[in-house]
Amino acid sequence: MYHQKLSKKIKKVAQQMGFDLVGITQADPPKMIDRYQKWLDKGYAGKMDYLKRHLNLKRDPKTILSEAKSVISVGMNYHTIEPDPARKIDPLRGQISRYAWGDDYHDIIRTKLKKLVKIIEKISRKETRNRVFVDSGPVLEREYAKNAGLGWLAKNTNLINWEKGSWYFLAEILIDIPLQPDQIEPRGSCGTCTLCIEACPTDAIVEPNILDSRLCISYLTIELKESIPREIRSNMGNLIFGCDICQEVCPWNSKAKPSSETGFQPRKGNLLPKLTSLMNMTQEEFNRRFKGSPVKRSKRRGFLRNVAVALGNSKDKSAVNVLGKALNDSEPLVRGHAAWGLGQIGGDDAIQALRSRLKIEENPEIIEELEIAIDSI
Repeated sequence: MYHQKLSKKIKKVAQQMGFDLVGITQADPPKMIDRYQKWLDKGYAGKMDYLKRHLNLKRDPKTILSEAKSVISVGMNYHTIEPDPARKIDPLRGQISRYAWGDDYHDIIRTKLKKLVKIIEKISRKETRNRVFVDSGPVLEREYAKNAGLGWLAKNTNLINWEKGSWYFLAEILIDIPLQPDQIEPRGSCGTCTLCIEACPTDAIVEPNILDSRLCISYLTIELKESIPREIRSNMGNLIFGCDICQEVCPWNSKAKPSSETGFQPRKGNLLPKLTSLMNMTQEEFNRRFKGSPVKRSKRRGFLRNVAVALGNSKDKSAVNVLGKALNDSEPLVRGHAAWGLGQIGGDDAIQALRSRLKIEENPEIIEELEIAIDSI
């Protein structure tokens, strides 16, 4: 027997806490699991091996919480401001995905969900068995959100709500209370629109609703811990952490409203920072600047790798000096991409810096990068 009144109260409280989207569904095995496994089998997960390790856990939420009866799915808006279009396309400024402009959403949302659980226990007058996940657990969250009526799965693989678009973090609570499931008729669709597919600079959306992570700039700049494939670098523009292009071109986001969560507002320096000011950050400077920020996930070496690629794509001679200094970085990943960046910019100063480093470089992979960069000039 479902708890109908409790379900209504939970949704009301969740909305009061700042969750723009709230829905409930049963904790049943996901129907998309076979499709998800095929996606993994095709190698579309790239180097994200943890997705394969979590596959069996995702087959049934009861493998995570044996007592699970319901899934409470929530969506929290992180759309804040629109950056100056002129500064956005400035090749000497870097674009950070808007989800990472502010504080770490994991911390903000997890705190709210744990508070919501306590309120549920107070209302129901019982201690519950529950698990709280914020983009961190082995749960096919988009399917549960879709089944709970939060939206539909779009061609760019995001969940879109017919009234509020797709600028949302998804999270969920698995709980041992049999709550009343939502039965909302699906509204809206992508129809014949293919703007997201056409706009992707690396053709990562290989077909509607299928994304090849190995080509996705968000994956390349955040999840990939190794060298970015050379054939993709020139298509990355000034994107240094994540990518919002497929959401920015989506018509359903044209009327997106700003988030009321202060923690998602852009931190000073995170909105279109100057690339040259980022390139030679020390580890201490990186830690200080991005403390409590999603950007820390890429680590310093990954972030400066991305900055070096963006500076190379700028083709601006003013970047030669900072890239030349980066050739002496302690991290091979940074040195190799700085070499590529200098190769893209070219000129006598770039060649001199590359040749100087080549005389002392001992890492075979970086030697190759240096030689290719010199040859390209």
